[in-house]
Amino acid sequence: MAAIIAAEAGVRDIHVLEATAEPLQKVRISGGGRCNVTHACWDPRSLVGHYPRGQKALRGPFARFACGDAVAWFAEHGLDLVEEADGRLFPRSNRSSSVVSALRQAARRAGVTVHLGTSAQQVARREGGFALQVRVSGASTLPLLAERLVLATGGHPSGRRLAVSLGHTQVPPVPSLFTLTLEAQALTSLAGVVMDPVQLTLELPDGSRVQQDGPVLITHWGLSGPATLRLTAFAARALHAARYRAQLLVDWTGGRSEQQLTALLAAARSDQAKRQLANARPWPELSRRLWLHLLQSQGVDPAQRWADLTRRNQQALVQALRRSRYSVRGRGPFGEEFVSAGGVPLDELSTAHMESRSVPGLYMAGELLDVDGVTGGFNFQHCWTSGWLAGRAIAAASQSAICQTGI
Repeated sequence: MAAIIAAEAGVRDIHVLEATAEPLQKVRISGGGRCNVTHACWDPRSLVGHYPRGQKALRGPFARFACGDAVAWFAEHGLDLVEEADGRLFPRSNRSSSVVSALRQAARRAGVTVHLGTSAQQVARREGGFALQVRVSGASTLPLLAERLVLATGGHPSGRRLAVSLGHTQVPPVPSLFTLTLEAQALTSLAGVVMDPVQLTLELPDGSRVQQDGPVLITHWGLSGPATLRLTAFAARALHAARYRAQLLVDWTGGRSEQQLTALLAAARSDQAKRQLANARPWPELSRRLWLHLLQSQGVDPAQRWADLTRRNQQALVQALRRSRYSVRGRGPFGEEFVSAGGVPLDELSTAHMESRSVPGLYMAGELLDVDGVTGGFNFQHCWTSGWLAGRAIAAASQSAICQTGI
C-alpha cells in the first residue's frame, strides 16, 4: 500500500524487498482464503475502540483514512467489497486471491518494482538516506542505497531488529487473538456447539477483569469464536504475564438478568409441566447439547418433568446458565494466534506521516508497530491506513526535495 500510494503520486524508483518467493501470502491465507479486508465501521471514533493497543494514537490516522476510504480505494482499483451481516467486508468474489491481484496489479501499473526472495539484513543511516545490506535468494549480501525507507515486516522479528538497530525501542511481542484451553474436560463432548450471544468474563490473578460478548464456539480443547478472540486480544498482556492461567466466567444466556432467567424457568415449569427437561429448553436458541450438559453438571435428571423441578434445582440451573466457571490453562493447542501485541511504540513516530521522530526518512507501517486490532478486518484496516499515510508522506517529501533542488 505504501509503495503504491507513493508511486501513484509520482515518486519513481520504488523497490519492494519481499523475502519470500510469493508476496502477500498473509493476505492470501487470511479469512480462510476469503480475506476480511476491512469492517463496516464508518465512524473513526468508534473504529479506534476495536484496537486493544493504540486507540488514542490512531484517532488522527483514522480521521484521514478509515474503513470507508479503504472500500473506496479498493473499488477504484477494481475490487468491490461486500458487507456481511456482522459488518465484515470481503471481496465480491469471496476469494482472497482477488485482493492479492488488485494490489499486485496496482503496484505494476504504478511502476513499483517487487524483488522476490530478497531481504534487508542490515540498515545504517548515511548522508541523504540509508545504506542497506540486501540478501538475494540466500546468496551473499549486496549493497543498496535508498533515500527513504519503509519497514513493513508484519510480525516477523526482522523488522523489529532493523528498527532497534536504527535507534528505536520495542514493546516485547506477545500472542494476541487466540483461543483458550480449559480444564473442564466435560466441555469436550460439546465440541462444535455455537452459542450467540455469550458473555465472557476473564478473572486474572492480578485482580483485573476483562469482558466481551458475542458468538462462542466450543472446541475439543476449550473455547473459540469471535467473543473469545476479542477477549484474548484485550487481555493479551495480562494473560501472558499470568502464564495463561485465569478463571473464566461464562454467561450462556447472553446477559439475561437473574430475575429474567428465574422468570423463564418458572414459566417453563408452568407451560411445559408435563414435558421432560431434556425435551423442553428454557428458550429455543439454547443448544440442546449444552442444556443437557448443564443439567447433568448440577445433578438434575434430564428425564425429570418440568413440574417436578425443585426450586433449589431451579436456582442451581439459573447460576449454571449465568455463571459457569472454568479454569483457563493455556492457549489453543495449535499456536494459531493471528497477530502479536507489541512492536515499535507509536509515540516514537509521527502518526500523521508514520515517520520516525528520531530518524528522518524512516517510515513504519502495519503490525511491526505496537498496534493490534480484534478480529473482523481491523488489523488489515490498520495496515491500509498506515501504508497509505506513509506513501502520502513519502510523496510529499519527495516533491519538497524536488522543489528545494530547483531553487
